[in-house]
Amino acid sequence: MLPIPASLSACAVEVLTTADALEKAAKSRRFAKAWRDGRAAGGAMPIGSAVPPPRPARPAKPDLLPPRDVPRRRPGSPQGRKALLHAVAHIELNAIDLHWDIVARFTATPLPVDFYDDWVRTADEEARHFELLSDCLHARGSFYGDLPAHAEMWRAAEDTAHDLLARLTVVPMVLEARGLDVTPAMIEIFRKAGPAEADAVAALETIYAEEVGHVAHGTKWFHVLCARHGLPPRETFHALIRQYFHGALKPPFNDERRAAAGLPPDFYRPLAEG
Repeated sequence: MLPIPASLSACAVEVLTTADALEKAAKSRRFAKAWRDGRAAGGAMPIGSAVPPPRPARPAKPDLLPPRDVPRRRPGSPQGRKALLHAVAHIELNAIDLHWDIVARFTATPLPVDFYDDWVRTADEEARHFELLSDCLHARGSFYGDLPAHAEMWRAAEDTAHDLLARLTVVPMVLEARGLDVTPAMIEIFRKAGPAEADAVAALETIYAEEVGHVAHGTKWFHVLCARHGLPPRETFHALIRQYFHGALKPPFNDERRAAAGLPPDFYRPLAEG
């Protein structure tokens, strides 16, 4: 086994520059464990500094298409449910990179070590989510890369690469919060399909439970930075969404789970379409 990189930011870049999806997930989990072990022993690796790539490395498959060109499949069929699992796996793979990118990209901003604890933990959980979904796909005779996927998942990272406050706004507080809205319906689709889909139900329930913490990390550090710069949180959130998010926010909203993550309705409902 190759040695652990010498700094946390170097670990992040190692994940970001790994193309193979399962290897990327495995490195994410291994480096997160090394960080946790070091913290527990009182000698965490240094944060360091490194230059993350503009875009993470990706495997040759899946084919990445514009959103309008990704085939739509009815989730009532086994093929449709497999496509849904593949789409969620694609989201989780991108989430691994998004969270390691936030670790490496903003090291010039003075931040407490707890900031890194939160995003390393989140990257670790996203990697485990990807592994769970990969297992589900394998059980159905498929694999990640077997179907085409959304090509614009990294756009939010590119748009906010220069601004940590904007990154926290768009990624955990909007994109991941959207997962809290839509995952219950996905779970119900697989549950209604019967016992053969029990592994998918379990994987999605794990993702749903842990996604609250990911959104909460975003809201926590968003408020920390707003306080540091004397900015009003709600008004700043609205301004950043209008500047960096493409389109209106889409209801229905899972108000209960969003509130559990520290995201009240007066942040997102005024920005909703309709």
